[in-house]
Amino acid sequence: MMREWFRRLGWVAVLVIGLALYLLVLRTLVKTQNPNLVPALILLGASTVPAAFLTFAQARTGQWQVPASVLLLTAFFGGVVGLIVAGTLEFDALHDLGTLPMLFVALIEETAKLIVPVIVLLTVIVRHKRRLPSDGLVIGVASGMGFAALETMGYAFTALLSSNGNVGALEETLLVRGLTSPAGHTAWTGLTCGALWMLASAPSVRNGLIFLGTFAGAVALHTAWDSFGSVVAYVILAIISLGWLVLRLRKYRAFHPAGRVPVLAG
Repeated sequence: MMREWFRRLGWVAVLVIGLALYLLVLRTLVKTQNPNLVPALILLGASTVPAAFLTFAQARTGQWQVPASVLLLTAFFGGVVGLIVAGTLEFDALHDLGTLPMLFVALIEETAKLIVPVIVLLTVIVRHKRRLPSDGLVIGVASGMGFAALETMGYAFTALLSSNGNVGALEETLLVRGLTSPAGHTAWTGLTCGALWMLASAPSVRNGLIFLGTFAGAVALHTAWDSFGSVVAYVILAIISLGWLVLRLRKYRAFHPAGRVPVLAG
């Protein structure tokens, strides 16, 4: 009973604890004016909502198929590797082209976030483990979470510097980017990886086209997100991204390949 409760509502616990710690650090920072607390504030502000969303997505797969260690490693390395690859490619493209259209930025970042999930998938295939699309979706969410958190940390640090140490500017950046992160990188990478795992689980032309269409849709949503600056546009894009993700989760829960070997176990 307790395990079922935690599986369903664990994301609430992650969110409440993360926010409580964030507020405690913020209060201490304001009271003591100790700059050593700034990294902790940025870390908590950038990662709390994405971590809660990852816990939510994991619970909605119907089973705890993917070990927490795999998700943590994917979030860390997916974020770091994705950020390095995307940053390098964007810099090189900007240097060569002079300008970098938002479509190129979206294409580069959506591809970079897939590097670590693809390595995980190849590991699963080599070890002859079952490949559930729901597992792929959660692993994609983890990779997108890591990327989003690190990107938010960078923007928050820049906001702090450009405002000459204004904590209010830092808070605003963390709030906006933290709240919107589930509808951005985490959702887009989760959708793409779910379709990729579906293709690996049941190879077919149809599933191949679905994967390509999903990746193209993620790139299109990413491009639109970076191109439009209005609140209304962000709300519409968030509804589309999260709605699509929830529909995919419901579909993948009904996917039952032959065999009962737990994925990534052992």
